[in-house]
Amino acid sequence: MIEQAYVQAGDETTPTIQAIRARISQAVDATAGSVLDRLKFWLQMPTDSMFMGMMDNDCQVRAKRVGAQLSPGAGGLFEPSDLSVPMEIGGKWAAIDKAVKADCAAIIHGSTGHVGGSESNFNNDRNAGFHVIVFLAVGQEPGGRRYYLGFDPDVSATVESRAKWKPLVLGGTEARTKKVDFDAAKCVQVIKAMILGDSGDGFGPLVRKYYVETDKAFPKIVHT
Repeated sequence: MIEQAYVQAGDETTPTIQAIRARISQAVDATAGSVLDRLKFWLQMPTDSMFMGMMDNDCQVRAKRVGAQLSPGAGGLFEPSDLSVPMEIGGKWAAIDKAVKADCAAIIHGSTGHVGGSESNFNNDRNAGFHVIVFLAVGQEPGGRRYYLGFDPDVSATVESRAKWKPLVLGGTEARTKKVDFDAAKCVQVIKAMILGDSGDGFGPLVRKYYVETDKAFPKIVHT
């Protein structure tokens, strides 16, 4: 699994954290459709408060539409070639760097256990299947270690994302999730809380730093 961490005060990325926050906030505000449609546009949600199941496995479709929405740059959404193929792996990551620095999101396709979160409902013993996330920026720690800023729509992905979700949906029972009865303003609040968080200068639990070993190919995807 790619090592992951949360954004800390003082972290600097290209594009900047504030620019990414503004881009996401504006895109969430502009999302059309019913409350449930808007939630599903941005979030891969659990069916119940115990995270026993997920409402869909449409990670690739969701990543593409979210990535397109978050790509104001002239190049639009960037889809790198297969990251599990070692040939030209350095060049592939250089292209990803170039894209995100030009305000174009990059969708990152990898095996379930490699690009997902440690608590994801999609993890399994065989590491079968795949997941797709969205990279939005590149950063560097003071010590020189590089990372990518990524959005993972999977609400089940981490302990923190699960803990954040439950009170937002008042218990998150299956009926509550599938038959959303809060209004559009509450819908926007939920999406922004999960993605942007509450601090104003960081992110919620669905946006994390990914310390990718860019000189190594991703593990091969085992299809179910």
